[in-house]
Amino acid sequence: MDERYDPKKIEAKWQNYWDENKVFQVSEDKSKDKYYLLEMFPYPSGKIHMGHVRNYTIGDVVARYKSMKGFNVLHPMGWDAFGMPAENAAIQNNTHPAAWTYDNIDYMRDQLKQLGFSYDWERELATCQPEYYKWEQWLFLKMMEKGMAYRKDASVNWCETCSTVLANEQVEAGACWRCGKDVVQKQMLQWFFRITDYADDLLEYCDKLPGWPEKVVTMQKNWIGKSIGAEIDFELEDGSEKIRVFTTRQDTVFGATFMCLAPEHPLVKKLSRGSGQEVDVDRFLEKMENQERTARSIETFEKEGVFIGAYCINPMTKAKMPIYVANFVLIEYGSGAVMSVPAHDQRDFEFAKKYGLDIIVVVNPPKAELDPATMEEANPDPGIMVNSGEFNGLKNKDGQEKIADYLEETGLGKRAVTYRIKDWGVSRQRYWGAPIPVIHCEKCGIQPVPFEDLPIVLPEDADLLEGGRSPLSELEYFKKATCPKCGDENARRETDTMDTFVESSWYFERYCSPHCDDGMFDTEAVRYWMPVDQYIGGVEHAVMHLLYSRYFTRVLKEMGLTGFREPFTRLLTQGMVCKETTSCPEHGFLFPEEVTEKEGSRFCVKCDNAVKTGRVEKMSKSKKNVIDPNLLLEGYGADTTRLFCLFAAPPDRDLEWSDQGVEGSFRFINRVWRLAQGMMDKIKGATPYDGDPEELSGSMKNIYKKTHKTIQKVGADIDERFHFNTAISAVMELVNEMYLLADKKDGAANPGVLKFAVESIVVLLAPLVPHVSEEIWEALGGEGSVLTAPWPTFRADALVKDVLTIVVQVNGKLRGKFEVEADAGEESIKNLALEDEKAAKFYEGKQIRKVIYVKNKLVNIVAN
Repeated sequence: MDERYDPKKIEAKWQNYWDENKVFQVSEDKSKDKYYLLEMFPYPSGKIHMGHVRNYTIGDVVARYKSMKGFNVLHPMGWDAFGMPAENAAIQNNTHPAAWTYDNIDYMRDQLKQLGFSYDWERELATCQPEYYKWEQWLFLKMMEKGMAYRKDASVNWCETCSTVLANEQVEAGACWRCGKDVVQKQMLQWFFRITDYADDLLEYCDKLPGWPEKVVTMQKNWIGKSIGAEIDFELEDGSEKIRVFTTRQDTVFGATFMCLAPEHPLVKKLSRGSGQEVDVDRFLEKMENQERTARSIETFEKEGVFIGAYCINPMTKAKMPIYVANFVLIEYGSGAVMSVPAHDQRDFEFAKKYGLDIIVVVNPPKAELDPATMEEANPDPGIMVNSGEFNGLKNKDGQEKIADYLEETGLGKRAVTYRIKDWGVSRQRYWGAPIPVIHCEKCGIQPVPFEDLPIVLPEDADLLEGGRSPLSELEYFKKATCPKCGDENARRETDTMDTFVESSWYFERYCSPHCDDGMFDTEAVRYWMPVDQYIGGVEHAVMHLLYSRYFTRVLKEMGLTGFREPFTRLLTQGMVCKETTSCPEHGFLFPEEVTEKEGSRFCVKCDNAVKTGRVEKMSKSKKNVIDPNLLLEGYGADTTRLFCLFAAPPDRDLEWSDQGVEGSFRFINRVWRLAQGMMDKIKGATPYDGDPEELSGSMKNIYKKTHKTIQKVGADIDERFHFNTAISAVMELVNEMYLLADKKDGAANPGVLKFAVESIVVLLAPLVPHVSEEIWEALGGEGSVLTAPWPTFRADALVKDVLTIVVQVNGKLRGKFEVEADAGEESIKNLALEDEKAAKFYEGKQIRKVIYVKNKLVNIVAN
């Protein structure tokens, strides 16, 4: 064992050892319990960032720990390689998406290996490889056969900058989730997956995910958005058509005074033609095309609309209701029409006030009466029905049922359920994605590509068009196809590609048998490994990737390919890595290396201006508050980098960057190194002690019991809570105890006890800082990798605490006594004495002058 800790030398040595000995390569073994640990795979964006490092370190600790506990651990890694992130980055860097992606995969793989992660690299996959997306195309065709995939004309979210359609989940505050530019509405033919067929099941099983964070479950429930109510038909004034609305408040139908339609509703243009309102309506519709149309955005809009020049009839009151087109109505909710009840809905109230529309109260609070003329806001609360004909006097909750009965009896409507979630639009007008496997024939219509022709390979030699547009529609050799039904050679291949979230919705199954060439996966391998026992990733994927993955797993089950509904048993959403921002007036945001310190102040290295320190925020390239992991690996090594990420905060909390924290982690590893080195001569040839703690005494008994307590604490913190920071603290305490023992130069030291303590420290640290643990384990004479050593077990009898009986005196007279742990400190014993109620009676009202402690015997409280 070298005198000096050299992370570069040690880490290269053990990474080579793991690689050459295939330590992390696994296969199905029915004699062992399996454990599938998976972190969300990364986009090959160029470099691993600190968020990646933290995420993968958390997963690696659990994977190594479970392996040492005897589980057969699957811990794979791959690349979410298709989609806009890679394509946009390639455009910005003036290169081809394929070249950009494959180069980045090579670079990032090397970075991950330098961090010592325990991946089974034999299972590596990239979603841009034809052998992967072939089976995605196969599944698409199977879904077409079953009606699960279909094509229709739809109003879609369009990002002009990215030249593609976005799912609702990919629109954030009116902007594209990738480029941040405004999103507009556009009518296009699109491919969809019928995720709504599984809405009820997805919702029901939200309550059967006990290993998931409550916030993620809540986000999924809200996104699915089940609403129970009624559909009601409102006939147009001329009787030519009916407008069907969905409402959860059928009890308020007597208070409906106007109708609002979504801008996309087909009746808006139809009814406004020739009404004298068409110019105003068209102007409003044009404005709506450039406004975000999502459930989140409409909550923030000022409510506005235009009368379309037509009326409908309230089926209950027979009153004439003006019809408006309004910005707060969504075409995808219900039927895209809303019966507006301004007295009991705030949006309707604001709209009615703005346009001078009638307000009729139909539900009064108990023991109160609302006056529309004096109301300042809508009253959505329960109460007693009024102005509602035969339903007057009912509690409105009872009225909901009674009115639903009436609607069904009279044919005016019926009970209904709707969902906020809509079918998943999977068409993307981008190049870098999996081609959709269909052919368009003028004679036969849409035809599926024959299974034997799969994969439809994306031509990786094609160059992007101006503005990053997809070249597929202009590549004759790609788009020209033969109709598989009639043989027409002038048929056209589909040039849209699939949403990248399709690839990430089943990759975890493919990892079980990544080289399977006769199906999506080997069903026996999936039966052994799935579901994933522990999944780790960011909460930002709650309503996209995680929801789509749950949906896809159900599709695979329905197809008979799997036997389970839920892909992930437990989910950990790790916190962000954060750092303060720094900026200067001339150069804006600055990277950490662009800031220098002089006499306690900070300055920009480019212009020498004083630097402004901003708030602590998530690390991001745009704000330059990032730390390059390569700098940490170069300066401190992988183990220090890992240790800091684990020690600085619990995994589900945000981690605030600290240079001092990194230094502290490096110092601790050095302390462990020096401790082991200093103990080598004392424990050489000794057998670790594994006997009764009562056969020991003094410092040896204390260190032996402390070691068992640490084993118990570290195991519980990793296994039950993933509280790696407190697990590390426990090991630090044990290391400190060992140093105190070494300083005493105890002549009665037991080599077996010391070896047991040192070996335990090394094994407990092995999942956390594996390289240095391997090196010390080897120096201790351990056989093979420390990862093959069994996780240490603790003795229950060693956890029994030694106690002392402490006498409490007041002015020298016995007034009480209590028991305390033998290793309790002086201050805590004094505080316990002062808290003794019996003794307190004897100095009540007096001033305490002194508290005297006689070690392990008594506390004397002097008071007068």
